[in-house]
Amino acid sequence: MTRQMTGAKMVVQALKDQGVDTVFGYPGGAVLPIYDEIFQQNGIRHFLVRHEQGAVHAAEGYARATGKPGVVLVTSGPGATNAVTGLTDALMDSIPIVVLTGQVPTFMIGSDAFQEADTVGITRPCTKHNWLVKDTDKLSGVIHEAFHVATSGRPGPVLVDIPKDVQFASGTYTEKAKAPVSHYQPQVKGDMETITQLVEAIERAERPVFYTGGGVINSGPAASQLLRELVEATGFPITSTLMGLGCYPASGKNWLGMLGMHGLYEANLAMHDCDLMINIGARFDDRITGRIDAFSPKSKKAHVDIDPSSINKVIRVDYPIIGDVAHVLEDILKVWKSRGRKVNREGLSKWWSRIDEWRKVDCLKYKPSAKTIKPQHALDRLEALTKGRDRYICTEVGQHQMWAAQYLGFEDPNRWMTSGGLGTMGYGTPASIGVQVAHPDALVINVAGEASWLMNMQEMGTAVQYRLPVKQFILNNERLGMVRQWQELLHGERYSHSWSEALPDFVKLAEAFGCKGILCKDPADLDDAIMEMLDYDGPVIFDCLVEKHENCFPMIPSGEPHNKMLLGEASTKDAIGSKGAVMV
Repeated sequence: MTRQMTGAKMVVQALKDQGVDTVFGYPGGAVLPIYDEIFQQNGIRHFLVRHEQGAVHAAEGYARATGKPGVVLVTSGPGATNAVTGLTDALMDSIPIVVLTGQVPTFMIGSDAFQEADTVGITRPCTKHNWLVKDTDKLSGVIHEAFHVATSGRPGPVLVDIPKDVQFASGTYTEKAKAPVSHYQPQVKGDMETITQLVEAIERAERPVFYTGGGVINSGPAASQLLRELVEATGFPITSTLMGLGCYPASGKNWLGMLGMHGLYEANLAMHDCDLMINIGARFDDRITGRIDAFSPKSKKAHVDIDPSSINKVIRVDYPIIGDVAHVLEDILKVWKSRGRKVNREGLSKWWSRIDEWRKVDCLKYKPSAKTIKPQHALDRLEALTKGRDRYICTEVGQHQMWAAQYLGFEDPNRWMTSGGLGTMGYGTPASIGVQVAHPDALVINVAGEASWLMNMQEMGTAVQYRLPVKQFILNNERLGMVRQWQELLHGERYSHSWSEALPDFVKLAEAFGCKGILCKDPADLDDAIMEMLDYDGPVIFDCLVEKHENCFPMIPSGEPHNKMLLGEASTKDAIGSKGAVMV
């Protein structure tokens, strides 16, 4: 039996059939028919953001914290163009979101009508796929197809552009089961011959390392469990990109910490000196590899990725395996166990001895101060006072982001939300709102820098309106911290426009929004202030004044290979250098 309904009603019905219960959006003329249908139902909650970029980042946070696609509803023209940054962010980090945009009526498209933009053209480069729906009969099927594309294969953002007359017109509703999705069925099972060759390499390797990324987390909880089983069974060391934190527990004995530009000394050197690198769900991005021609030159390399275009895109590999991480890990374990669970124990023992020597460098060591709060100390104390809680961490982008990745430990996947590929300042506050919506009883903290935080501070209005107790933990150094660090170390200390000379009073700003503000500038008061933030039943803006000129180490300077790192003076090592850092 076919069902006739308006296009606007189709949108709401399709969302319900997809299991959607949460939408982040901002109304406007071109989507008012859909908003009218939302008003007349109770199954879907709508959260009014203060800016369309905030809507997409909130949907990203929701998606990453739940594993379900995030949904956004915005209007035409500037509503759609304001969503572009969030769409690009989601594409770079492989986050499944579905963005529904209004459009001027079909008969006005191309006439430069009020709030008209070529949304499909503008968003083609920053979505997995997008659609302009001109026929109401096709609308529901396209929405179902959009969810399939967003969540299948390598996840990512999709967009459906819906003219206003299509929303008003009536048509036939297409059930989810009958949607046109058969043409897009990505490969999930890896090639068994290549998997067997990789297992043979695992059996022989003297200096192996697992290099893991966000693809492990995107594959679902089973992938992280299988990865942990494989790591524990083989005894191999494991490191992770910024996006993969939590896929293996930070407390695990095989954990080397994060690798990359601000990764740990032992992780980067293990990657450089290994003889077998097993890349699972990472993409060899430039923040990991450093200079390509010097990247782990003596290792055999495996790459497991569901996206065929990622294989051999940056680094040529010896064992390319296209497939879903969970399926491939399951097959690797089956083959390895069937062959007798063999590893090169003598070689592995020597390898761990070398790694333990690198660990003695203690690359995250810093000199505490009794007068000013070091940002590392602030995160050390945040970790100590929140460890073991039902905790989710978001970040903005900059030094604070890297310190958070270094000093906060993640035991499980989907607990760490940050902008990796695009590096979007302004991501964290709306993302934390999306996470808190998904997990209303959990502790959600956004670790921020004052400059990044100001970019989407308006979303505190959303947090207050919906009584979302998000904690904004701002490491305030009154600088564009990462920009200033690069200018100091790489641009002759010429600090071009990296100073914030007109910052607001964050406590007063919090009060203006209707939430709690806390100022802390004395290390002796830090623990009590953090506990005050944690104990407050509502949104908080915590202004933590930190050392203004602290640099984030380790650091791989631009253009250097990943085994050439700047380390802070406090680290234990035999090396020479200056500027508060040494090259090793």
